[in-house]
Amino acid sequence: QVRLVESGGGLVQPGGSLMLSCAASGRSFRTNAMAWFRQVPGKDREIVGGISSDGHTFYATSVKGRFTISRDNAKSTMYLQMSALKSDDTAVYYCAVPNVPYVILNDLDYEWWGQGTQVTVSS
Repeated sequence: QVRLVESGGGLVQPGGSLMLSCAASGRSFRTNAMAWFRQVPGKDREIVGGISSDGHTFYATSVKGRFTISRDNAKSTMYLQMSALKSDDTAVYYCAVPNVPYVILNDLDYEWWGQGTQVTVSS
């Protein structure tokens, strides 16, 4: 059974940092891209960024320069390092994997999803 499990969410003050992890199990995703999405209640899910199978990264404009995505294929884990966090970053963060090696912007094209982890940026 394929599983994606996010961890590392929580409450952080504005300007602070947080690192999320997404651990995959059940199959290898070495040849797949991986991505982070986020969603706020009442709004559409949006892509935060992603990393291709060969390590190329993509970031949404809203997080570029503040967030860093990486992956460790040996550990089947993807990471999202978030810094300079703002209240607008408050959301449930999901990791997702498409059945292709490159990052896709449309969430409907992703085949596997984690359960999500809440990130709250507040003083």
